[in-house]
Amino acid sequence: MPIDLGSVQETMLIPLSIRANETRRNNARLSDFKAVSITKAMDIDIYKYDKFMSHEGVVARTIMFDQEVEYYVKQFPTATFLNLGCGLDDRFSRVDNGRIMWYNIDLPDAIALRKNFFEPRRREVIVSSSVLDSDWLKRIIKRGKIIIIAEGLLMYFNTEEIIHLFHLLSSRFENYILITELMSSFFVENAKYHDALRHTQAQIKWGTKNGHELTHLYPYLKLIKEESFNAVMRKYSLLGWLFSVLPIIKQMNNRLAIYQLEK
Repeated sequence: MPIDLGSVQETMLIPLSIRANETRRNNARLSDFKAVSITKAMDIDIYKYDKFMSHEGVVARTIMFDQEVEYYVKQFPTATFLNLGCGLDDRFSRVDNGRIMWYNIDLPDAIALRKNFFEPRRREVIVSSSVLDSDWLKRIIKRGKIIIIAEGLLMYFNTEEIIHLFHLLSSRFENYILITELMSSFFVENAKYHDALRHTQAQIKWGTKNGHELTHLYPYLKLIKEESFNAVMRKYSLLGWLFSVLPIIKQMNNRLAIYQLEK
């Protein structure tokens, strides 16, 4: 299957390739057989996107995001989850409790590709739209707690777009929990040093030194938790451990951050 994606949308192939390759390994740290089947059907060089540090980072990110989402599924068993920039992610299958509602939102070319691999399922809705447009929010049926997932997304927006996104979300939802990924500000000007992203045309526009920088942009958000991917990466390899302890370098890793909207 030939692939025709925009520059940012192409980045969805990085975590897809890594999750597939990790699943194939002996003693795999995660299991995503959907990613394996998708990569078999696609005409891509998955090893172009699967580099060592990105591999360890995506594995850590997947483990950490799954754990946090599972926690909130238990806390709010009838919650509504909004998966912004969903790409070819199949987290719904991994965390579904039979009661949550799940929306996958992404740009039209990403959703067109996704539809080749995912059949319609109850309680899982696909929405084709930029998250920066307002019309997609009209399709969301508010039920229970609103939990927003923004994994591998905010770094591709500039500050004005980020502020606009949270204005849109807050205009529709009175309160919500945000589970998001924050990229180091180092990569805004040094994306050429990123082992996987440098093989795409995607541009990094926004990064942070700490999670409070997002609350400075949008003060209604309260930072609840922030944890570096180092917390998981250091457990599995010597290089991952070194990356987590070397001065300066350890600050370059991405982080998982959780926010609560407080208006």
